[in-house]
Amino acid sequence: MSTVHFIGICGTAMATLAALMRHKGFDVRGSDQNMYPPMSDFLAREGIAPFAGYRAEHIAADIDLVVVGNAISRGNPELEEVLDRRIRYLSLPEALREHFLWGARSIVIAGTHGKTTTTALLAWLLTDAGLDPTVFVGGIAANLGEQGSSYRVGAGRDFVIEGDEYDSAYFDKTAKFLKYLPDIVVVNNIEFDHADIYPDLEAVRVAFCRLVNLVPRSGLLVVGADDAEALGLGTGARCRVESAGLSTAATWHAFAVNPGAGGMSFNVRREGQLFGSFEIPLMGLHNVRNALAAIAVGAARGLDAETLARGMRKFRGVKRRLEIVGEVGGVTVYDDFAHHPTAVAETLAALRAGTAGSRIWAVFEPRSASSCRRVFQPAFAEAFSGADRVIIAAVFRSTLPEAERLSAEELVADLRARRSNARHIPEIDDIVATIALEREPGDLVVFMSNGGFGGIHRRMLAALAQPGGASHHPLV
Repeated sequence: MSTVHFIGICGTAMATLAALMRHKGFDVRGSDQNMYPPMSDFLAREGIAPFAGYRAEHIAADIDLVVVGNAISRGNPELEEVLDRRIRYLSLPEALREHFLWGARSIVIAGTHGKTTTTALLAWLLTDAGLDPTVFVGGIAANLGEQGSSYRVGAGRDFVIEGDEYDSAYFDKTAKFLKYLPDIVVVNNIEFDHADIYPDLEAVRVAFCRLVNLVPRSGLLVVGADDAEALGLGTGARCRVESAGLSTAATWHAFAVNPGAGGMSFNVRREGQLFGSFEIPLMGLHNVRNALAAIAVGAARGLDAETLARGMRKFRGVKRRLEIVGEVGGVTVYDDFAHHPTAVAETLAALRAGTAGSRIWAVFEPRSASSCRRVFQPAFAEAFSGADRVIIAAVFRSTLPEAERLSAEELVADLRARRSNARHIPEIDDIVATIALEREPGDLVVFMSNGGFGGIHRRMLAALAQPGGASHHPLV
């Protein structure tokens, strides 16, 4: 049995690959310095107990292969030990390609927004239809396993994989999805993101063009019809191209879209002909677009409208995608992964459309490498104007130069200039206390961060359950 060690194992993709490789028969080990749910819980369920922190002695003599996470850089004591001893190492996407993709039909779901939900939905549709795919998704999909999972091992040839445009490793700065040997590619949208590695939109565009250039003539490209950047990819493709969206010109066109408290219903035309009627238990027009992409790929794999509609009704979503974590005293608390201005705006619009009349609190931790940067300052002011109350927490990456760092104070000032009720409250305890003191029955509180946000969700529920709300006076 070969032994594989993961440096940075608690990242979503790293933990998922670790579980996949353990399932395949490898002896899997790993280490990380930041461990929090849901991936820490996921690893525990998979029987993988990571080392806490990075130490050279974790690189034992019996290790055959090391997978280096893309958050790991020179100076990491485990990486330095690997390099000194010349132990074989790979990036995550290289390891996926090497051990899983060469013999598979690779279905890569890409795009700036929505790829996790689209991957999870398509994976479930194929699974429910009996095609038995293998799955690799960047989140915990509720339909995969009894407690939800970010992977599935199937006997079928399909491998449904979330295609991330972020870089591969410190030694390979190209996009992960360029390693995934795509037969079918979905790109719903393209925007400027990952400002720490891409200088501008053109650089992002080039990465997606390179992905499309890998699809064989016998393959399929599905592009978002409502996004000009995604739609433009079709002109350079050598394979069949289909579009999906709300545009009447789309190959797959959604119409008669109706939001409700439990999700969305819509009808679909395929090349102008009625294909079927669908319901999805997710809110927002963006999720209708995600569903259309999954329908297009499902149809390409031979599934009919009735089969797809049946599976879609049973879809249960992905953790941290507008996930309800609890309700106390008439106040509903959500956890959401949104950290790009467009994702923030879409999440708030979906919540507003599905819960008309409720007061929405948007609580944001600028944490990702992009959301901490000033380049998105004006866009965030526009995005958060969709909430009734806005709280901006501390900017996570304080090591950025001030000229490049998002200013929470300026963001609040910009929101107030738009007549939004906005505050900058750096400390989590003070955020929780403020909401607990000011809450009203019917309020919706959505916490937005790509990290753990200090466990604020459960702390909020605990505070709401206390008589009188907060345990100390909030910072106003």
